[in-house]
Amino acid sequence: MKLRLTAVATAALLASGMGMASAASTQATSNMSTSSAMQPMAKDSLSLSRSQQRTAWNDIRKLDTSQAAPAGFTTSVGTTVPNEIALKSVPSNLASRVSALKPYDYALVQGRLLIVNPGDKKVVEVIHRRA
Repeated sequence: MKLRLTAVATAALLASGMGMASAASTQATSNMSTSSAMQPMAKDSLSLSRSQQRTAWNDIRKLDTSQAAPAGFTTSVGTTVPNEIALKSVPSNLASRVSALKPYDYALVQGRLLIVNPGDKKVVEVIHRRA
């Protein structure tokens, strides 16, 4: 009888331990999903308001100088940025004010601000000086 009681108690402890481990695993997975869902993903399209464009232009032009475009490169949406053009991450202070820009890179090329998807280096938005 004592042996049987010990076996039942052991089984109960093991079952409760597995249940707690499962709950902890589910909670960890839930937290990871929530935090990654909060991170915006870069896409090959972006639509900024004129106000957001103006904010981006004013911030970036103070930080960077314009690069020359390589021969044959056109600064238009959908084009792939060649390796000769240096890309930089959008500054955190700008990304906090225009959150849509957070996952993107940028380059200032021939007086135009190019917003670029870092995954495939495609231009997703071109902001002109008079944004």
